Amino acid sequence: MPETLEQHQTHNRLRAVNDALTSGMYVHVRQMLHSLPAFDVALLLESSTPSARPVLWQLIDPDQHGDILEELSEDIKDSIIQEMDPEHVAAAIEGMDSDDLAYVLGSLPESVCQQVLNSMSEQDKHRVEQALSYEEESAGAMMNTDVITLRPDVSVDVVLRYLRLRGELPESTDKLYVVDGLDKLLGEVSLASLVSSQQDTLIREIMESEAAPLQAEQHDSEVAQHFERYELISAPVVDGRGCLLGRITVDDVVDIIREDAEHSMMSMAGLDDEEDTFAPAVRSTQRRSIWLGLNVGAALLAASVSNMFEDILSQLATIAILMTIVPSMGGVAGNQTLTLVIRGIALGHVGDSNARWLLGKEALVGVFNGVIWATILATVVTIWKGDWHIGVVIAVAMFVNMLMGALAGVLVPLTLKKFKIDPALAGSMMVTTFTDVIGLLSFLGTATIMLS
Repeated sequence: MPETLEQHQTHNRLRAVNDALTSGMYVHVRQMLHSLPAFDVALLLESSTPSARPVLWQLIDPDQHGDILEELSEDIKDSIIQEMDPEHVAAAIEGMDSDDLAYVLGSLPESVCQQVLNSMSEQDKHRVEQALSYEEESAGAMMNTDVITLRPDVSVDVVLRYLRLRGELPESTDKLYVVDGLDKLLGEVSLASLVSSQQDTLIREIMESEAAPLQAEQHDSEVAQHFERYELISAPVVDGRGCLLGRITVDDVVDIIREDAEHSMMSMAGLDDEEDTFAPAVRSTQRRSIWLGLNVGAALLAASVSNMFEDILSQLATIAILMTIVPSMGGVAGNQTLTLVIRGIALGHVGDSNARWLLGKEALVGVFNGVIWATILATVVTIWKGDWHIGVVIAVAMFVNMLMGALAGVLVPLTLKKFKIDPALAGSMMVTTFTDVIGLLSFLGTATIMLS
């Protein structure tokens, strides 16, 4: 994959910073870091070795600490915060939006989090505790409480004068929310409507009462779908009584999409999406060993099936040569279906109402693919080996495994979802193991019946 301009610039900056650090030019490094935006500094920290990070962090302007912590991946953020004094952490996150507070402090050990809370003012402490009261991947944890609210019985002129006095608006503000005396959401007013209406018009006359609010308990994947469905820039978040709690903006949704994509990619290899690329070897080994251990178990299960047919394998070398084809084809077919179903689950397309239809459709695809590839391989093997019996063996096994692979591709992710296990994390290994076992069992079993 060709290097992008942004990656090229990052590599150049990292090389320049490392050269300056090696030369002991700390004042120059400090100036370089101070001139970069928070995101680029975070990228430099993530691209540096663990030994260089503490030095870089000491050279960063403390006023930038909060903005940089927001941008860091979870592993690196936590490692940096645990080395900071609680008072310094409290100072860094002072004035931070509630959703960013939840991210920065949410994954810390309870003892460290409590120390930071004790170092904060009562107002900020209350904001943090409120942000942390929601589940990590919920709308409540993502929302920002910095929201401008209006009463329905005030005029446009009054609102515009208030906004001028207030000065700067919260980021990504495209609408203001109308609430009653109990903070119950009544509707919303877009800024475009506000500036284009007559000054004596009341807010209730121009507000849209069909606002589609998010519930605080909704999962972040549902939030992303909500924004896509309604093409939103921001959306209100309410509690069970319909009272306005805050809002979510499109930049938060972009983060969700990016994190979900990283999660899916890393989960395919059994890795945590927040894994530090430059983490110590011992920690990386510990994390990866769990997944490798599960794969060893799966491989041994498949090997035990082959061991059951040791006699037929020792008699016919042709069987040993051809036995890997069927599991391989079944694994590919099963993972094709698995990927499709996981995508459908993520987009909200697949659920209990249509799972049975999908299972029937994929079974039919498995039958079609089984017939096609069983016929092709049987013909090739019969001509190649000059024995139609072996052609029949591979045809039967191929048909069975293509069908079972398609069924597993649907049933495995739906079952994992029902047990609240991420299908992207365990689905591929389970489908591959299943098709390996069924493929070997059907191939060697048919060979034993027909050729022994």
